[in-house]
Amino acid sequence: MSIEQVWEAWGLSDKAWEYCEKGEKEVSFEDTFDNVFVASGLVDVERTKKEGGNPPKIYLNSPYGLQFNPETKRWIPFRHGPVKIKPP
Repeated sequence: MSIEQVWEAWGLSDKAWEYCEKGEKEVSFEDTFDNVFVASGLVDVERTKKEGGNPPKIYLNSPYGLQFNPETKRWIPFRHGPVKIKPP
C-alpha cells in the first residue's frame, strides 16, 4: 500500500465531481464511467462491470475504489483489497 494510491482514488473522485459539475444538465453514470473513470487508466473495468452494484462502485487497479454516495452525490474512496505495508 502506498499513500499515493489513496491520493489517486481521491484525485479520481475530484475529476468525476468536476466533470459532472461543468455542465448544466445531469451527467449519466455511463458518461462519467467512460469519460472519467475508464479514461483515467486506473480502473479495473472488468471487475467494475461485474461487481459494480447499486449504488455503483468503481474498482481501481489498487486496493482502493470509489463508491457513489447518493446523499452527497459524490464518489467516496473505499478499500476493497488487502493492503501490504512495507516496513521502514
